[in-house]
Amino acid sequence: MDCFALMVNEHKNIKRMLAVMRKICYLVLRGEDVDYTNFFRIIDFVRNYADQHHHGKEETLLFVSMMEELGPVAENLVKYGMNIEHDWGRLYMQELEVAVQRVLDGDDEAKLDVIANAISYTHLLERHINKEDDVAYVYAQKNLKPATIASLNKDCARLEQEADDNNTIQKYLALLNELEAAF
Repeated sequence: MDCFALMVNEHKNIKRMLAVMRKICYLVLRGEDVDYTNFFRIIDFVRNYADQHHHGKEETLLFVSMMEELGPVAENLVKYGMNIEHDWGRLYMQELEVAVQRVLDGDDEAKLDVIANAISYTHLLERHINKEDDVAYVYAQKNLKPATIASLNKDCARLEQEADDNNTIQKYLALLNELEAAF
């Protein structure tokens, strides 16, 4: 297994969900009838597929290896770039969840917060993914020791097998396909 190719592919799936988020927000903006519970399904995807499954591999495997082996440059990239952006994404999802619940509770003005947090998340993740694909992953592939990359590949394969055994990947890709078809 090539852990870098795997994570780039996961980025493609995450970008597909970002496009869904944008489409739903546009419907909200236009004042169309929107089933706001779909935002909870998107939040579930983001928290479990994008964050726990994907960012989990980055934060517990790749980024740790980079900081241990590649020194201050990697440490700055990870600590002051990638990890902070992951945390911002978590904040946007937390605030989106609150805003959606407020809309469902009858607060029409909270639609602004739904759009603001969802679109802010999409903008953050688009840029973040590009930095990881074009900078962080390339830097790691060029500079990590072959043994480290082999270990990352093995650990990613184990995590993928666990996720496959739990049906996690299939569940969230099916949700993604369903929401894409609906929007």
